Amino acid sequence: MYVTRNVSPISMKHQGLAGLASLPSVLPGMNTLSPLHKVHRVGLVGTGFIASGFARLLMRKGGDLMLSSVLSRRTPAEAAGLAFEDHLTTSIDELLDSSDVIIECSGDVLHATEVINRAVRAGKPVVTMNSEFHVTTGSYFVGKGLVTEAEGDQPGCLAALREEAEAMGFTPVVYGNMKGFLNHHPDPEEMKYWSGKQGISLAQTTSFTDGTKIQIEQAFVANAFGATITRQGLEGPDASDLNTTAFSLAEKAMALGSPIADYVLAPGKVAGVFVVCTHDDADRSALRYLKMGDGPFYLLLKNYHLCQYEILKTVRRVLGGGGALLTNSARPTISVVGIAKRDIPAGTHMARAIGSFLVRGEAARIQDVRGHVPIGLLQDAVTRRQIVAGQVIGFEDVDLPDSLAQGIARSIFA
Repeated sequence: MYVTRNVSPISMKHQGLAGLASLPSVLPGMNTLSPLHKVHRVGLVGTGFIASGFARLLMRKGGDLMLSSVLSRRTPAEAAGLAFEDHLTTSIDELLDSSDVIIECSGDVLHATEVINRAVRAGKPVVTMNSEFHVTTGSYFVGKGLVTEAEGDQPGCLAALREEAEAMGFTPVVYGNMKGFLNHHPDPEEMKYWSGKQGISLAQTTSFTDGTKIQIEQAFVANAFGATITRQGLEGPDASDLNTTAFSLAEKAMALGSPIADYVLAPGKVAGVFVVCTHDDADRSALRYLKMGDGPFYLLLKNYHLCQYEILKTVRRVLGGGGALLTNSARPTISVVGIAKRDIPAGTHMARAIGSFLVRGEAARIQDVRGHVPIGLLQDAVTRRQIVAGQVIGFEDVDLPDSLAQGIARSIFA
């Protein structure tokens, strides 16, 4: 374990609340914080792109939110030079004891499940940026404690946009994501190039490119809002004109009699999210005057999502008593299956499936793919038999390491 304690809140190191009464009324990075204003200690899980960006933001602009500790599996040498190096710990107990709220951004399903289970048992609210966790084991925690996805990544931004739409009397029928590129079989060398250029891990770069990430996000959104999908793998139509394409998805939703989650391919367009809604017929004239079009469908667009920079909004929501923004629901109907990208011989070790060159993910109705292994669980798996290209991987096809996540996933998906 490596953690530093004997530092002050004003420098954003964690020592608890000792000395708070002697602080001036305004601190660097804080807006009119009174001496009696409660400081909330924020514990962070992860040290990757999202977690690191959030930590830096919190240390500069957190105000009454103080970074207390950061749970990491890195060695001290690997962690050297991180802006929050002095906050690092390898102990879940240290994280929980020093924090009022936990932010989970590891991107690791097995690790996140263990940490969040401990946090919920300790009565700590948890804010995540980890769609992979939610669609794999997140439903288990619904009703057991406050666990919510944050605004910032597309699912959280869609949740916030949905709340805004419903507050104005709209009824969402399409929860839409926007993707600029898609290649189910990306070249490893190209992925290494883009990973280095963008400063994102190779696994993340690959999962964005082969479509796994957006499938996870839209499965999560469908479960959260009681929506469905039109087919395995989603529609993902090209969108040279967003309104036309979005409204065509709305027609599919109306034909199904259910709201749907899907995405559009929009190269060169904004990287955001949208909802297609209906409204009362009596308001058509007013909405036409307000430049919303003739109806019956109306497009509401958020043309950005800023990941780590938006997490603070959800943290404040939770600490202010606003409850969960987004969960996978206690009874999900959509999962994300792992599909072999190529033939995989028996005895193959898969360190991870999400973002690998062996497997990609597709959203599917659980009732249609009973016995599948959710792609988030395919971590340190070993194949029992040959798996052919295009095959959905099932529990009978692989040996999985013992974990809390496996037990939970089997109870939901097997």
